[in-house]
Amino acid sequence: MPAAVAEALVVGAHGRHVVIEKPDGERLLAHLRGKKNACVVGDRVRWQAAGDEAVVEGLVPRRNLLTRQDEWRTKSFAANIDLLLIVVAGEPMFSESQLARALIAAEDAGIASAILLNKIDLPAAAAAREKLRPYAAMGVPVVETSLASDPVASRERLAASLAGRTTLVLGPSGMGKSTLINLMVPRADAQVGEISQALQSGRHTTTTTTWYWLDDTRQAALLDSPGFQEFGLMHIEPSRLAELMPDLRAQLGQCRFYNCTHRHEPGCGVLAAAGRGEIAPNRLRIYTALRDELESGQRKG
Repeated sequence: MPAAVAEALVVGAHGRHVVIEKPDGERLLAHLRGKKNACVVGDRVRWQAAGDEAVVEGLVPRRNLLTRQDEWRTKSFAANIDLLLIVVAGEPMFSESQLARALIAAEDAGIASAILLNKIDLPAAAAAREKLRPYAAMGVPVVETSLASDPVASRERLAASLAGRTTLVLGPSGMGKSTLINLMVPRADAQVGEISQALQSGRHTTTTTTWYWLDDTRQAALLDSPGFQEFGLMHIEPSRLAELMPDLRAQLGQCRFYNCTHRHEPGCGVLAAAGRGEIAPNRLRIYTALRDELESGQRKG
C-alpha cells in the first residue's frame, strides 16, 4: 500500500534537499522528486514517506514568490510572504537604489512592504529620514527604531507589525538585520543550527533563506535572506517599470503618448509631475537608470 501524501512547510533548502515541517511541528529531511519540484523556503509542498526519508512529490500553488534576476541567473528569496521588511540606517548610509529595487520586486510579486529605519539615535538618522520622505509619502510604512540602544521599545514597536505574519527581512550588512533577528527571535542560533544539521551543511550557509518562528505558537515567522547588495530586476519588462513605482504610477494617465517612456517625450505626465515637485528628483533618476538597465539587458538577451 503506497504511503499517504500529506502537506508540509519548507523551512530550509540546500540544493536538492529541503527541511520540511509537518503541522505538528516535526521536521524531516526530504529530497525533491524531479526537477519540476524545485522549491524555496516558505513553499508548501505535498510529500510522502520513502523509507527513512521523505520525498517531495509536488508544490502547493504559491501566493507569491520574491525573485531577483541579473544577466546570468535568477535567485528566489522565499515564497508565500505576507510582508517584506527592508532594514536601512544612516550609518552607514543606505543605498536608495537598492531600496527602490527591493520595493519594485515586492510590488511586482504582490507583496506588502515596510521600511525599518534603524539607529535613529545616531546623528545621520536625520539625513536618512529625509531620504525616506518620498517613500512614506507614497504609502510605504516607515518604522523607526534603535535596535541596539533601545531594544525594549524597539521590540514593542515591531511586535504589532510582525504578529500573525510571515515577514521576509532584507538589508545590507551594517544596517542591523542580525540585531533585529536576535532581538525578535527566541533561540535564533538554535533554530539555525537545527536546520543546518538536518541539511548536513555543518554551518549556517549564507546563500539561502533562513526560517525563524517568532514564538512557540508558530503563528508568525521571520525569514532572513542574504544577497541584498546585488538586486537585479531583469525579470521585469521595461514598459512595466513605472507601474511598479507608486509615485510614477499615479501620473501614468496624463501622458500625451500611449507608449511614453517618461524620459524625454513632450507632454509626459511623469516629467510634468516631477517639474511640479510631486515626484522626488532621486526617484526620477532611479527610474531612468533602471529603465536604461532593463532595456540594455533585453538587447543583450
